[in-house]
Parts: sequence; structure tokens; C-alpha cells
Amino acid sequence: MSQIPIAVEVERHRAAMTRVELSRPVRLAIESGIITTDTTIFDYGCGVGGDVKRLKSSGYNCEGWDPYYFPDDEIRSADIVNLSYIINVIEDPIERDRALSHAWELAQGVLIVAAQILVNDLSGMLAYSDGILTKRNTFQKYYQQIELKEYIDRVLAVDSIPMGLGIFLVFRDESQAESFRAARLYMRMSTPRVRIESKRFEDYQIQLAPLMEFVSQRGRLPIKGELAAESDLVTEFGSLKRAFQIILTATDEAEWDAIAYQRSLDVQVYLALSQFGQSRSLRNLSASIRADIKAFFGNYEEACEVADRLLFKIGEPGVIKKACQQNNIGKLLPTALYVHISALNEIDPKLRLYEGCASRNIGGTEDANIIKFHTEKPCISYLYYPDFEPVAHPALQWAILIDLRDLSLTFRDYSKQDNPPILHRKETFLSPDHSLYSKFAKFTKAEEKAGLFSETKTIGNRQGWERRLKECGVQIKNHRLTRS
Repeated sequence: MSQIPIAVEVERHRAAMTRVELSRPVRLAIESGIITTDTTIFDYGCGVGGDVKRLKSSGYNCEGWDPYYFPDDEIRSADIVNLSYIINVIEDPIERDRALSHAWELAQGVLIVAAQILVNDLSGMLAYSDGILTKRNTFQKYYQQIELKEYIDRVLAVDSIPMGLGIFLVFRDESQAESFRAARLYMRMSTPRVRIESKRFEDYQIQLAPLMEFVSQRGRLPIKGELAAESDLVTEFGSLKRAFQIILTATDEAEWDAIAYQRSLDVQVYLALSQFGQSRSLRNLSASIRADIKAFFGNYEEACEVADRLLFKIGEPGVIKKACQQNNIGKLLPTALYVHISALNEIDPKLRLYEGCASRNIGGTEDANIIKFHTEKPCISYLYYPDFEPVAHPALQWAILIDLRDLSLTFRDYSKQDNPPILHRKETFLSPDHSLYSKFAKFTKAEEKAGLFSETKTIGNRQGWERRLKECGVQIKNHRLTRS
């Protein structure tokens, strides 16, 4: 990049974007339960006001301020303060720090901070201050993901939590922060089906439904005050434990045990990953997480010891490679194991924790649906195939590689390529319990019978695969083969 003089007058207001939908930080905050209709929201540096307008029209209590577009509007505190794509357009580092600090002062509950993440080569751009000057005469400071977290944490003296690429949350309440971290690691579980006829269960099935849902998600009985229906159930059955005994008369106890085991693994992964943040402490945990620990491990010290053993284990040479090779779910190739996101809670706990070390730095996998565990280097990739289920051989749209040695991130966009990589044998990425496993497996057998996989060197990309289809004289439609 070529350097230009500092004296250039930057037109910050021209960086404000006009969107047709909610911005990504706000959308993710709603999906995560951070923004609700019960919270007050203030958009600090709201630009043309698109998010404020859309939130208000959807019933949210939101106000905003912008130094150029809405300079006379009141700057106010709120439960949630949104500082999205502001710090990256301020060319003065001191003023940038002040904006971040002021937004944090206004946030009574949670501060959302978003900035541009470096995913493209900046060669040929004009360097200005610690960023670049764009063709529109605006400034942009591009961050690495870990660089942005370190910046927020340094200026505010906090431990920010990633919610997505370039999006971080800062919580006032540490127990709320820990609950948010844990919730992102708790896998969604299905409620066991009713398998046995039980007149007593049938008589109370509607009343027992909230208890079944709770135990399905936490793997344990509720503690006092956790379940809204507690009073009614205790009045009817004497205790929640007796109420659950009625549920066991109609369901398979082994399925409930499997849920409890899965939840104990979730807690292990959560506690192990908490080693990477600020000092781990029982007093920072919510009552629900404390109850999880007591139910599965007896006490906090024992839980931490078990979690740390798991964490130390994955650091041993060859452990991850061996776990990949022995894992019974996923597509194993010479240098990597590929697993569909839906099977993440069924793989080896060591691989789950290893993946957590990567995803905790990007705030989850967002749209990615295939996880690639590299076996020859300490890296994990997240791959996005937008048509994984409906299309027989979906094309890769983008990939993110995280190097666990320095937490650096590499993004690669395939969406405009004429010859992107495609998937074959989709069932191999899934758990055998997945609803589409049998359908995909049946289709793969049909492709094998047609000779489509007898030559594999060139079929990994779209154009090579299309040539192979022509050579074999077949076409594919809706996971069916037909002769051309």
C-alpha cells in the first residue's frame, strides 16, 4: 500500500450504508436473545437510521444518534447499546478509543461492538493512519478477529465475547456473560418420544410437557425457581422428582440418561474453554450452571479437574489425528476429517473441545455446515455449502480457516468461481440417525452402480463432475439418476 499524507479530510458520513434489512449484528443479537421487546436499545452512531427504523416498526424500544445524520437527537443510556461499524471508520485512534468507551458507559446491560474484519488483500489501497483511504474518501480500519477482541478488551478492561466474525458482546453482569457462553456450547437435544402406553402419563401429559422439555435441554431436574410450572406440578405430584417418575413410565430411561451424559460433556467443554478467558471462578456462574455442575460432577472443583484433563489431553501430540481416524462419524480423508454441523454433539469429546477452541474465537459457525478437522496441522476450517440438503452435489460458497497456533483467520470466497469444489457421498458427513442419511446413502449406491466414482481424480470440482456425468450418460434431478 502507498502512504498518503495525514492532512486529508476524511468524509466519515459517506461510510454509512443504506440497507434493506437489519444489519448483521442486530439480527444476530435478536436471534441470540440479547435484544428483545423488553429491552431498551440505543444505536450509537446509527448512520442513516435503518436499524432504528426497522426495530421500531417491529415493536422494539429503540432510539439512535449520529453525529452527521441525527446530531440533535439525544444521546442516552439503554439496556443494549449498539456500536456497529463505527470504530473502523474513525481515523483518529484516540477518538476511536473515546467512542468505544463512551458507548460502554451508556450500556447498562450489553454493548454490541462490530467492525470490519480483514478478509481481502489490501495491496493497491492507499494507506492512511492505521488503515486505508477508500475511493469514496472514507477511512477503513480492518481488523483480524483476535486483534479486534484484544482492542476491545484493552480499551474497556473487559473480556468480550465473539458473537460472529467482527461482532463482539460486552456484558455488565458476569453471570449473564457466562450463561451466554455456556448456552452456545449446549447442543440442542430432542425430547424422548413416548414409547410405552401409560394411562397415568396420558392423563397428565399436557401438564408434564414443560418438565419434559426442561430435562431434555438441561439433562437434570430443575432447581427451585427454574421452571414456571413448578408450583402446579408440586401441588399435583408432591415433588418434581415424582412428576418425572410418571414421565419415565411412558419413555425410555436410557434416552434420558443419554441426554444427561451429553449435557455433562457440554459442561466439560464449557469449563475447559473458560480457561482461555479471564480467571475462572464459581462466583461468576449463574445458578443454572452451578446446578448443572452439582448434578453431573458433585462439586465445582471435581468438574474443573475433569474438564482440565480433557483440555490437556487434546494438547498431546497425535491425539487429535488419532481421534479423527477413530471417529465413526464423518468423511475421513488422508489429511482431514469432515463432519456435518448436525453431528457435532455425537463426535469424540476431544474433537468437540478442539472445535470449541476455534469456534469460541469467531462466535460460532453461523452459516457453516461442514467442519473440517485438519490432521496434519493445528487448524480447523468451517465450510459453507448453501444447498447441502436439496442439491445432490452442492458447491462450496466460502471457507474460513482458523490456525489454532495464533488464532489467525483466513477467509476464502468461492461464490464467483466457475469451478468450485463440490460434495459427494453426503451421507458420510452425517450421523446415521440423521433423517436424510438413508436417502443420501441410497443415492450414493445408485451413483456407484452407474460407475460415476470409478475415476475420482477430476470429479472434486463442478466442471470435472459435469464431464463425468456426460461420459457415463446420466443426469441428476432431485437425488435421482436418469439416462441422458
